[in-house]
Amino acid sequence: MKEPLKLVVITGMSGAGKTVAVQSFEDLGYFCIDNMPPTLLPKFWELVRESGKVNKVALVIDLRSRAFYDEIIEMLNNLGNDNFIDTKILFLDASDGELVARYKETRRSHPLAMEGRLMDGIKLERDLLSDIRAKAQLVVDTSKLTPRQLREEIFHNFETSESTAFHVEVLSFGFKYGLPIDADIVMDVRFLPNPYYIPELKKKTGLDKPVYDYVMRSAKTESFYQQFMALLENVIPGYKEEGKSSVTIAIGCTGGQHRSVALAKRIGDKLASIYPVRISHRDVKRRKESSNRS
Repeated sequence: MKEPLKLVVITGMSGAGKTVAVQSFEDLGYFCIDNMPPTLLPKFWELVRESGKVNKVALVIDLRSRAFYDEIIEMLNNLGNDNFIDTKILFLDASDGELVARYKETRRSHPLAMEGRLMDGIKLERDLLSDIRAKAQLVVDTSKLTPRQLREEIFHNFETSESTAFHVEVLSFGFKYGLPIDADIVMDVRFLPNPYYIPELKKKTGLDKPVYDYVMRSAKTESFYQQFMALLENVIPGYKEEGKSSVTIAIGCTGGQHRSVALAKRIGDKLASIYPVRISHRDVKRRKESSNRS
């Protein structure tokens, strides 16, 4: 690998938001590992070097297993001297009062206070993590942060131009085969002229130029396209600002063969100049004879 492996060590106080953090790094394209024993890490780095396929790793370390604590400290010291790995430590903290409130709300036991007072476990953990906290490149106090705000903080500090933190899925489908349940925006284009009734176009799809051109020639299509694109250009940034990692736009006609396929292609190609876009056609290879023609 020409460039060092990017490793983010996610650690901090129990209850401070490590679960939200690791989910955020997954959305940033990191390979995430939750609480791997330090003794297994050398073998993992060896496999990473050999594969050359992993270049971003987020590793969650906490004190659920106190027996590994000394090994964790030694591992972090060794990583700092490895030119192959560019290591950053993200330490999540919160006030004692907020941690107590979160544990009371979830009714969970603190990992270091299974049989004692909650505050004793928090104090012990804070003492044990003091060395790691001092080594951290970024300390985030989550006391007053919502999960969404913590996610935004992580994106702000770790998102790069190569990250796939936000992307757009454009999907064509046929209503006769059911609605896509994962769609955020669904548009019905069955009001447009239907190529199915043109004999030479019936067996083709919206991916074929004759069908695509037929659909796009209609004044109704052009009017719809311009208005729908104006809507998308207005609402998609809102999805991103709300912290979503993707938005799925589903375009449907009767059978998912002609009109929806052509529109999904045009819309996807246009949005690709602004966002990472994946275009897919769920039903383009399906044919189902019925009285309702597609």
